[in-house]
Amino acid sequence: MGLSQLEFSQKIGVPLETIRNWEQGKRAPTGAARALLRILDRSPELALIALTA
Repeated sequence: MGLSQLEFSQKIGVPLETIRNWEQGKRAPTGAARALLRILDRSPELALIALTA
């Protein structure tokens, strides 16, 4: 998506440390976060528009 970890965490409302843990494999997203990440993966432009609306 071309965002830094900090920018991405701010866009989706998740702490930066959580993003780092996901990327490093220390933790895996669950529930709503997992669903949001699937949507972002499949349609990032539309998802970001919806998140900033």
